[in-house]
Amino acid sequence: MEVKLSIPTSLNEITLGQYQEFSKLDITKESEVQSKMIEIFCKVPVEVVRSMKAKDITDICVIINNMFDTEHQLINRFQMNGKDYGFIPDLENMSFGEYVDLDTFIGDWDKMEKAMNVLYRPILVSLKDKYSIEDYNIDTSEDLIDMPMDAVLGAIFFFWNLGIDLSTVMMNSLEGEQAQALMEQQTLEENGVGIKASMDYLKGILDDLKILPN
Repeated sequence: MEVKLSIPTSLNEITLGQYQEFSKLDITKESEVQSKMIEIFCKVPVEVVRSMKAKDITDICVIINNMFDTEHQLINRFQMNGKDYGFIPDLENMSFGEYVDLDTFIGDWDKMEKAMNVLYRPILVSLKDKYSIEDYNIDTSEDLIDMPMDAVLGAIFFFWNLGIDLSTVMMNSLEGEQAQALMEQQTLEENGVGIKASMDYLKGILDDLKILPN
């Protein structure tokens, strides 16, 4: 049986939603992992996967796995669903609400679109390398489900490689009650909240980024 499928050649062709679907799977058997990789990332039904040659399955999974197992660069801009999106231009001017949402959701793959919604927003005006983005709106987070994984992982690597707590950046721009609230926010370790928990989570992502089991 001849099988035609679209094999992603870069993480730009894999969406956050696809990776979230894959990350929810509770399977460890390598053959099952490989089957799901083809089904989800190549967008083919399971019956088609079962009809493919075993060698082809393995080769395709190696290609996909290698795309994740590398260092990722920050993607400042990307196109999605007919819109241009840009990375937040000035982290120091991030609002308290933006910071809290980023800190909360970047530690949860199931809600990663909410963290990415803080970092990436539609571009309003662009002039050469500079641009302005829409104001933050938490209700638009579902739009980011379709964003490319190279941008997601690039943002995660960016914060890990930054090497400083986001709290240091935020404390430079917050005063009074907001600064106090931020400090209290970071003491809620029992709820998994606080930038240290987030940075530990990012390190865990980088340590375990290979999709296939060893």
